[in-house]
Amino acid sequence: MSQPVQPFLVRKISRFFVIADNDLLRDKVYRRLWSSILISSFGAQVTLLALPLTAAVLLSASPKQMGLLTFMEILPFVLFSLPSGVWLDRVRKLPVYIIGETVISVAVATVPVAWWMGWLDMRWLYFVGFIIGAVNTTAGSAAQIVLTQIVPRERLVEAHAKNALATSGAEIAGPAAAGALIKLMGAPLALLTDAFMLITSTIILRGIHVQEKLKIDAEPQFWRDLKEGLHFVAKNRILISLAITVGLWQLSYNAALVVQILFASRILGLSEQAIGLSYMAMGIGSIFASVIGHRVSRAVGPGPCMVLGVAVCGLGWSVLALSPASLLGVVAFIFMLMCFSIGGVFIFINFLALRQSVTPEPMLGRMTSTMRWLILIPAGPGALIGGWLGEHLGLRFSLGFAGLLALLLAYWAWRNPTIRSIQTLPTLISQSDTEAKTTV
Repeated sequence: MSQPVQPFLVRKISRFFVIADNDLLRDKVYRRLWSSILISSFGAQVTLLALPLTAAVLLSASPKQMGLLTFMEILPFVLFSLPSGVWLDRVRKLPVYIIGETVISVAVATVPVAWWMGWLDMRWLYFVGFIIGAVNTTAGSAAQIVLTQIVPRERLVEAHAKNALATSGAEIAGPAAAGALIKLMGAPLALLTDAFMLITSTIILRGIHVQEKLKIDAEPQFWRDLKEGLHFVAKNRILISLAITVGLWQLSYNAALVVQILFASRILGLSEQAIGLSYMAMGIGSIFASVIGHRVSRAVGPGPCMVLGVAVCGLGWSVLALSPASLLGVVAFIFMLMCFSIGGVFIFINFLALRQSVTPEPMLGRMTSTMRWLILIPAGPGALIGGWLGEHLGLRFSLGFAGLLALLLAYWAWRNPTIRSIQTLPTLISQSDTEAKTTV
């Protein structure tokens, strides 16, 4: 009688991939979380296109303004990540995750309202970007921790790969649908779709109940707890190597991100709908990487798999930077999106699993926020550098800078013995004491 109703879409996808008896999707708690990720990812694809297209097409933003828009989304991570980590270790993470999804839905919904009222300008988009970044600073960390409360640590790479598969499904259908919505309704109004999807996601998340053990000090001390989190990361050689690698990758990624839609619309002459169709390549790449990512990681090790991901991203950005403004350039744009999605999946399914596997549960909030803070410190300068290069030297220079830096980073990471030697996920000695129980 109390058996939860399995979403129709999840049933269909489950049958398509022929789920094995021990597959994570057979776990009803994880399956609900996965369904929420799938639905919110569809909405995110709309925002991924609609927000920068609103700036680039409707508001005629310059490359520097596009860089500042990305910077405003990153700035909250630098400002708030460390204190939010201390706070997260004292509260239940699932409610934070749910409230965060709700706030973001309201934030993106303000864009079409402002457009309808005649208030919309770049300053409004900067404000919305800052709010989204501020919420993701805490709620995004909470979401990553919720996964560790549901999935055994030895299966984290598999779980992150399946989460990437959910995102990939959205990336296949989402961009085309987003392009059609933008064409039909206009970029600002299309953002209402994301708001609706996020609300639906929160309704699904409310059906999950996590029995979380909180360690509450009689007299909590903020600065002591903050220093403990920083010290834990600083003394762990694996975490420091991961932070350097992914941080410099973020610099490259954001330098390319701020100009790639400008490149597609102004250099290649693609329409909003054509850009949306091109972004389907990200979904194809993500599905491919999600299906084989766990196997590649098992075969070569989580560390080398991350290095491969960085190199693939660098290859894509470099090829687009050198491509002509013709049909070949459009092919290069699609190739770049596919390389980025494949490389990104290879990087993050291993990066997230590695950092979670070496961290005891009472430290997860501070570790997650500290690591996000470290890797996103270079992201803001990356966005500003990409915008400056695009405005003063040309959009190709931003892409070339990103591609060359990523390829050099891949070489450095491969030469780093800490990363190259990670062949399996590290395990905690007292892991059995830190696993949380979950029910639906």
